[in-house]
Amino acid sequence: MELIEKNMHTLFAQLGEANDDASIDRFIATHMIMDGTTCLHDAPFWTPSQASFLREALVLDAAWAPVVDELNTKLHCSPDVRSS
Repeated sequence: MELIEKNMHTLFAQLGEANDDASIDRFIATHMIMDGTTCLHDAPFWTPSQASFLREALVLDAAWAPVVDELNTKLHCSPDVRSS
């Protein structure tokens, strides 16, 4: 059994998204969740399977939970806070 390192690059690959640094940065900049009340998995830009994966990772406290939490923080953070 191969163990996959859980990081932002492998998370984006798991979600079927481009996973190079520039693509991840662009995705985060494009999909900011500014209202502060929308849960990560409820954001309108996810497919149903992506949303389900993200929700389950957090609810089940799966191995992916820390990196999903990191993505959640980045998507809810203002650009000024992210760059510091």
